[in-house]
Amino acid sequence: MERTDARYRAYLNILKEELVPAMGCTEPIAVAYAAARAAAVLGGLPDRVIIEASDNIVKNVKSVVVPNTGGLRGVAAAAAAGIAAGDADKMLEVIANVDAAGQERIRQFLGFCDIQVHPLATGILFDLKVTVFKGAASAMVRISHFHTNIVWIEKDGIIVYRNQDCDEVNTTALTDRSLLNVKDIVDFAASVPFPDVLDLLQKMVDFNMAIAEQGMAGHWGANIGKVLLDVWGDDVKIRAKALAAAGSDARMSGCELPVVIVSGSGNQGITASVPVVVYARHLGVDNDTLFRALLVSCLVTIHQKTGIGRLSAYCGAVSSGVGAGAGITWLHGGRYREIAHTIVNALATVSGIICDGAKPSCAAKIAMSVEAGLLGFFMFRKGKQFYGGDGIVKKGVENTIANIGRLGRDGMRETDKEIIRMMLGQ
Repeated sequence: MERTDARYRAYLNILKEELVPAMGCTEPIAVAYAAARAAAVLGGLPDRVIIEASDNIVKNVKSVVVPNTGGLRGVAAAAAAGIAAGDADKMLEVIANVDAAGQERIRQFLGFCDIQVHPLATGILFDLKVTVFKGAASAMVRISHFHTNIVWIEKDGIIVYRNQDCDEVNTTALTDRSLLNVKDIVDFAASVPFPDVLDLLQKMVDFNMAIAEQGMAGHWGANIGKVLLDVWGDDVKIRAKALAAAGSDARMSGCELPVVIVSGSGNQGITASVPVVVYARHLGVDNDTLFRALLVSCLVTIHQKTGIGRLSAYCGAVSSGVGAGAGITWLHGGRYREIAHTIVNALATVSGIICDGAKPSCAAKIAMSVEAGLLGFFMFRKGKQFYGGDGIVKKGVENTIANIGRLGRDGMRETDKEIIRMMLGQ
């Protein structure tokens, strides 16, 4: 793919938009960001806050620790962190620099401020409104469709910013993801000049491996990574799963290290990158080969998630585990044909895993998804594959990915609602 090709610029822009640093689980961080921005518009510390959030946001905020808060959980805690100690200009790193004094401000703010959380039933899966009040003054910020997409700002009832005519795919705020396809992803990965992606991917390797190693060194969540290594041994196939799971366990439990996300998710960023790095180090490949494999993994993940949407009852770890399998296939010399078969084989295996919010069990789901990505690759190496007509598999990788998009976006809509009812005790 030539640099002059419009697809080249689009693919590079997609990577720059998607591979961004974030501190903590991205749904509570989106709440913190919206709240911090609303407080900045208000121009002071509010005495009352109303948070309206779609059920899917509540689902993903409910059980995770908000980092740099001293172990606090929940929507109110995330908003308080953004308001009392956040920096809205840092977006998904809004509370990355909160110190002990900031944590004390958060606790004090929670003690005196009236914070209410209400459902926001607009039909948009990712929809969030934070309204802050100080006496008669007020400000409101609304984020819709993806984590940093502010579509509406009001101050004292007067609109100061409005951009409602956009969604996750069809928006001028983001590059058109419908351009993505596996053949072009492989072409782009093979031809992109190394310097064009070096800084972007080096940060991903540094950040995501650091939290994975922290997850293995400490006692976080369910310690899935340690369980895997203790039971099955330190084989590269186990280590690839274990380190990815360990990174998730640390992140879900409030580890104060940033990650580089993919498709709006730190867990997906970890899953798409850590297993590929583990295999690259095992195989002894150079950085050029590693980074091109990471491009395959990340773009295959984004391609799948474009059809599904950022929030769904379909577990996003599956998409990134499949992406990791594709990246590992690249490391072993596989190109379009091998990668396409790896993707189909993996999707046929684990596409039934549900998303029931961000929490420690995400680490176990990540391990299973990476396992499926590896199985998809090794199946094809052994001359085995799933064929069109085998369940939801269709002939051709793009047709199978389209089916998965339909399954996650449309087929699991009622499943998503039922999961949320269960989680909220309804």
